[in-house]
Amino acid sequence: MKYPEHDGPEAAPQGPVPTIFEAIVRKRCIGLTYNRVSMTMAPHVIYTKHDDLFVDGVVVDREGKPPKEYKVGTFKLTGLSELALTDRPFVTSDLFDPGSFKYADALMAVDPA
Repeated sequence: MKYPEHDGPEAAPQGPVPTIFEAIVRKRCIGLTYNRVSMTMAPHVIYTKHDDLFVDGVVVDREGKPPKEYKVGTFKLTGLSELALTDRPFVTSDLFDPGSFKYADALMAVDPA
């Protein structure tokens, strides 16, 4: 007897956390919606704070336009929707400090190199 769910290669995990993990490992931007605003972000770290998940990253465009300020922003994962991995690569920002106390409970962070 065949079990269709077990035939062929296993499907990649789906959802926001696996998408962010993959983006961090591959240094690829993610497309997302935050507060009803469409944007592209270079995620640098995913971590927990008070039992909630957060992502810190650099917004590379907001509604198709460059952001007014280049900075590492903090986003609560539950506020992000329509997450999708893009083909757009990124380099680790000089503003990102992986040794910050803020990231003591980091699940994953970009390689600073």
